[in-house]
Amino acid sequence: MNQLTIDNTPSSEHETKIVAALVKSARDAMDDFFSADQARVDEAVTALAWAIYEPERARELAERAVADTGLGNINSKIIKNQRKTFGCLRDLMRVKTVGIIEEVKTKGLYKYAKPVGVVAAIAPSTNPAATPVNKAMMALKGRNAVIVAPSPAGASTTTQTVEYMRAELIKIGLPADLVQVLPQPVNKALTQSLMEAADLVVVTGSQNNVRRAYSSGTPAIGVGAGNVSVIIDSTADLRSAAEKITMSKIFDNSTSCSSENQLIILEDIYDDAIQELKKAGGYMTTADEKERIKNTLWKDGHLNRKVIAKDPDIFAKEAGLAPEAFEAKFFMVEDKNPGNETPFCDEKLSLVLTVYKARDFDDAMGQTDSIMNVCGRGHSVGIHTENMDHARKLAEELATVRVLVNQAHTYGNGGSFTNGLPFTLSMGCGTWAGNSISENLNYRNFINITHLVTEIPEDKPSEDDLFGDYWGKFGK
Repeated sequence: MNQLTIDNTPSSEHETKIVAALVKSARDAMDDFFSADQARVDEAVTALAWAIYEPERARELAERAVADTGLGNINSKIIKNQRKTFGCLRDLMRVKTVGIIEEVKTKGLYKYAKPVGVVAAIAPSTNPAATPVNKAMMALKGRNAVIVAPSPAGASTTTQTVEYMRAELIKIGLPADLVQVLPQPVNKALTQSLMEAADLVVVTGSQNNVRRAYSSGTPAIGVGAGNVSVIIDSTADLRSAAEKITMSKIFDNSTSCSSENQLIILEDIYDDAIQELKKAGGYMTTADEKERIKNTLWKDGHLNRKVIAKDPDIFAKEAGLAPEAFEAKFFMVEDKNPGNETPFCDEKLSLVLTVYKARDFDDAMGQTDSIMNVCGRGHSVGIHTENMDHARKLAEELATVRVLVNQAHTYGNGGSFTNGLPFTLSMGCGTWAGNSISENLNYRNFINITHLVTEIPEDKPSEDDLFGDYWGKFGK
């Protein structure tokens, strides 16, 4: 792999030189790739997908990710490496990104897709393999090149992932430098230099990185913080809801931004819902254990890396929970009055699930809104219900991009084979979270569009067509 080595050049000059060389290599590779037709582009995207989907590599990268970062679990990361990649490949194979991609003949418009340029892809420690591949597939679908900036904790995994992608590109006769990675050791200054030199920055991970991207002077797409609240409504199928919540909550030990952090359960079915959650593997903590969890999960106001995204037995031991808790899949903590006064309504990145009781549906909505005031506004909420009017009310009134109905949130929020959201590992949260997109990151975020504009018959209404109703009510 054509990667530069570290020398003793002074920091700012050294980082600028490294990034400049990477960007030049990326632009040279893009020049070769620009003339590719749609079939060749799709071949490149498929090659990147196979780089991580191949079973032995999917496992190897999952094992390496857990070993490098200490976050999540191997089986979940294997599923993520393959399922997200497969779903993203399905989406990308169904769309056109070369030449004319849309004709609106009634308006005389013809839309041509063009590359955005060199993409700086900032990757998180929670998904050091799947996220770089996901972004690289979308970037190459638009005939761009991509340079990945790993999280320092996941740099080894990300670097190996990029090696595999480059090898697949070479196999099919394309320039390996369409996909590159910052050399280790990665630091903030090197990542910042990349952000400033690229044509587009796409950030998944810390909100600090998102803010730095938006202030870099380069067009940027960032995603917001998770902190998903899910309502269990009075009409919910409680067993199904409990099973879906459990499979979602325990996936990759809750590393996902789409993992349930809070449940708001309607009062009239509260006890029955808790029983179903217990049957599904939840452990309800005592008041004393709740205090121990608080003191274990947060240290000096920050999440404790010794327990976040760890297996349940490790968490139970660190928190000093009762022996029966060691057999649980996740831990429920009852709380009241969500707001800044209680840390339990914040994102927890762990197998801790906060439970709130609501008097009625309006109270459940109000508590969800209060939780979003603490963290997670714009990201997503969920509801288990048979009353679609309640689901529609959430969508109409809450400041959130996604409302998932009767779904395992982690499996559905970033795209699913049973819903219409595009597969992604990066969820835009709109201006509510300071983001530039309010959708799942997708291929359209990686193309520029040229509009060919031709004349059509005049489409000019009369003054009376546009002002008539207004004049009739208020006069001229």
